[in-house]
Amino acid sequence: MSHAPLTREGMRADIARLLHEDPSEIGDDDSLIDLGLDSMRAMNLLLLWSERGLSLDFGEFAEELTLNTWWAIVERRQKAQAGG
Repeated sequence: MSHAPLTREGMRADIARLLHEDPSEIGDDDSLIDLGLDSMRAMNLLLLWSERGLSLDFGEFAEELTLNTWWAIVERRQKAQAGG
């Protein structure tokens, strides 16, 4: 089954929904921990994104909790899974 690629803005929207924030309130380099993200919520996000066809490792995401860092991981993973 083919899934639409995850986008930075899609990730921002998913994070915002989980934190009950407006997506415009989540900056690319904001600490997601400072915005209220905890490990359980982070795992829920990774599960959601994994269900969309991505193979993700929590350890990578736990190193630095910002949208920019997470997007870089997802972008690399999507390119690798697409064979690029």
